[in-house]
Amino acid sequence: MNNKLLEVKNLSTYFFVEPGDEGKYHADSDAEKFTEGIGKYGRKLKGKIPAKAVDNVSFDIYEGEIVGMVGESGSGKSVTAYSILRLIQEPVGKIVSGNIIFKGNDLMKLPEDEIRKYRGKEISMIFQEPMTALNPVMKIGKQITEVLFEHEKISKTDALERTLDMLKLTGLPEPERRIFEYPHQLSGGMCQRVIIAMALICNPPLIIADEPTTALDVTIQAQILELIKNIMSERNHTSMLLITHNLGIVSDLCKRVIVMYGGTIQEIAGVPDIFNVPKHPYTVALLESVPAAGEKTEGKLKTIPGVVPGLLEMPSGCKFCSRCTKVMDICREIEPDLKQLSENCFVRCHLY
Repeated sequence: MNNKLLEVKNLSTYFFVEPGDEGKYHADSDAEKFTEGIGKYGRKLKGKIPAKAVDNVSFDIYEGEIVGMVGESGSGKSVTAYSILRLIQEPVGKIVSGNIIFKGNDLMKLPEDEIRKYRGKEISMIFQEPMTALNPVMKIGKQITEVLFEHEKISKTDALERTLDMLKLTGLPEPERRIFEYPHQLSGGMCQRVIIAMALICNPPLIIADEPTTALDVTIQAQILELIKNIMSERNHTSMLLITHNLGIVSDLCKRVIVMYGGTIQEIAGVPDIFNVPKHPYTVALLESVPAAGEKTEGKLKTIPGVVPGLLEMPSGCKFCSRCTKVMDICREIEPDLKQLSENCFVRCHLY
């Protein structure tokens, strides 16, 4: 196996909400609102209630590896991604504990001016909303070249040339014209290609792709996924954390899978094990809710009972016990540890 690139150890990220707002917030769906909105007002935390969006999460990513992270909305996937880059806006959101070790350096111990050197250069992010991830009042070319100017000593001519080359690599039509246009003049698929170009322009060792095709139509989704697949195959030492709801994407692109629910990891395993011999009841339920290609379905599709509880409504025992078909008495009382069943398989379940 290649060298370990990223090690996330016991990461916990909480949001602090007003009493009376219990159950209103979900880990993924409110991540952007918290990090970009409420936090900038700097409200005091006294009297606030901690909502555990990410709770004691640990995993590794190796050089050249694509790791998938799956789970329903509200499972903590996006907050985990924001936490790795330390984009959680304090004081309403806060990484309360854990280590994020990248190339041997703990990013949690770095001051803000040092962590900025990692964003875009060492770790870049492809956001899930291309139309809102770009600055609406700045031309496309300037937004990409700014990343180069931030991290490298480069002339304007060379920066423009590299920008054009990268846009051509992503398949953006007429890049020589598009660099002088604004985001609203491009389609959603074009904007996503710009976001990908921006993420790759400094050749970062790690890319975090947070639902990179969610806002796109099915045809454009396929094109973007094929683009990501081709780029990753050409860059053997580049790693990716791919956050998605689409299990088909995971089976096609990823080597290992992290299954999250309730802000915690429920299962980690290789792609063949996840799809052929899933262990956790939640993993089994996710797979059963997706019809197989060519399969005839009679009546309704299988679904997971109930809905994901709010962050402050999670059961005290196993996070999934209120929806699990194999629940036992101990599940409602004690949350199981993440147990290692084999070299590459970890499961958080009392059945094991």
